[in-house]
Amino acid sequence: MGEEVKQEEKKCESSKALSMALKVILGLVFLALGGAAIYAWRSQLLVLIKGCVGPFLILAGIITLAIAKE
Repeated sequence: MGEEVKQEEKKCESSKALSMALKVILGLVFLALGGAAIYAWRSQLLVLIKGCVGPFLILAGIITLAIAKE
């Protein structure tokens, strides 16, 4: 009975290692795709960032006023 438990633990550990390796590989693939997308659409990204500056400053001002009110 003790040997069966040890075998199950080994299977579980190898399954966890395979799962973690798959997640790491998937994460690296997503990072590469994200980097490629930023490189390919960098001009549109700059337009997006410029367009978000105004609303971000408005939101920061509202939060600052809400904090100062207290």
